[in-house]
Amino acid sequence: MAILAERFVHVIGVDTHKLTLSAAVLNSVGGVLESCEVAANEAGHRRLIAMAARYPSPLLWAVEGTGSYGACLTQHLAAAGQVVTEVDRPKRPVRKAGKSDQLDAVRAGRDALAMKHINSPRRREEREQIRVLLTTRAELVRTRTSLCNQLQQLVVTASQVLRARFLETNPRRHSSERLVRRCLLARGGSRLGPEDRTRLTAMRDLSGLIQGITARADSYEREMKGLVEAMAPSLLAEPGIGTLTGAQILVSWSHAGRLASEATFAALAGVAPIPASSGQVVRHRLNRGGDRRLNAALHTIVLNRCRYHQETRDYVARRSAEGKSQREIRRCLKRYLARQLFKFLANVDKG
Repeated sequence: MAILAERFVHVIGVDTHKLTLSAAVLNSVGGVLESCEVAANEAGHRRLIAMAARYPSPLLWAVEGTGSYGACLTQHLAAAGQVVTEVDRPKRPVRKAGKSDQLDAVRAGRDALAMKHINSPRRREEREQIRVLLTTRAELVRTRTSLCNQLQQLVVTASQVLRARFLETNPRRHSSERLVRRCLLARGGSRLGPEDRTRLTAMRDLSGLIQGITARADSYEREMKGLVEAMAPSLLAEPGIGTLTGAQILVSWSHAGRLASEATFAALAGVAPIPASSGQVVRHRLNRGGDRRLNAALHTIVLNRCRYHQETRDYVARRSAEGKSQREIRRCLKRYLARQLFKFLANVDKG
C-alpha cells in the first residue's frame, strides 16, 4: 500500500493548543517550506487557509487533537473542503533534540507523510451528542461515588446516638441508596448535641446532592438510549449490549470508512492479539493499547455474554476443556466481538 507522501504534493502539520495553533508546510519528502503561529480562533483559521492557498494541490492537513484543541480548526477545514487526517501526539523526543511547538508541527506533518491511509477525524452531530452525554454522565457518577463515600464516613464517625439511627447491622442492607433516603427523611431531636446536629445537616445536604446527581445521570442515560437507537436501531438488541456500552461503541466507531478494516477496529479497541510465544509454548496475550474505554465496553459485553448468552457459555466450556485460561478465553471472545461489531456497524451505515 502506498504511503500518503506519494499521494499529496504538500502537507501542513498543525500542533494545536488552547490559545495558539502552530503550523508547518512540508513538501512530499518532509522538507519544511514555511511555518507560522496563529491564534486559535476564526481569524487564525482563515490565515492558515490563506497560507495553504499558496501551494498547489493535492494538499493534506495533519492536525493533532481533532477532538480537543483542534476541533474548531478541523470543522473549519472540513467546511472549506480541505483533506484532513488525524495524527497522534508526537512521541517525546530525546532531550538533546529539543522541543517546541514548531518542531511538533513538523513532526505531525512528517508522521502523516509516512501513513498508509487517511485517519478521518471523528464526526460530530449525533455522535458528538452521545460523547458529551457519555463523558458528562461518567463524571457525575464519579462525583456521586465520592459523595456517597463521604456520607458513609459521616455515619461511621458519628456519635453512638446518631450512628445507631443510620448504620445497618445487616451488611446486605447497608447500601448508599438506602442511606440517602433515610438521611433525607431524618429530623433532628432533643437528644442530639451541637456536633450531631451539624453532622446531620451535612448528611442531609450530601444526600440531596447525591439524589440530584443520580436523577441527572439517569436522564442523560435515557437521552443516550434514544440517540443510540436512532443511529443504530438494532445495536441494543445484540446480546450483552446496553445503553452505555452501545454509546461507547458508536463514539469510538464514528462513521464507516474511518477505519480501514476490522483488524484496524480490533487494534483501536485494544483486542488485537499480541504474540507471546516462547519455546514450545505458542500463545497470545492481551493487548494493553488502543482506546481503553472501547476496550472496557467490549470487556463488559463479553462478561454479560459469558453469564447470560448460551452460545457464549458453550464456547467458554469448550475452550476451558481444551486447557485455555479464563483470561485467554475472554481475549478470544473480545477479538470475535470486535469482528462482529465491525461488520454490524458497516452494514448499519450502508443502510
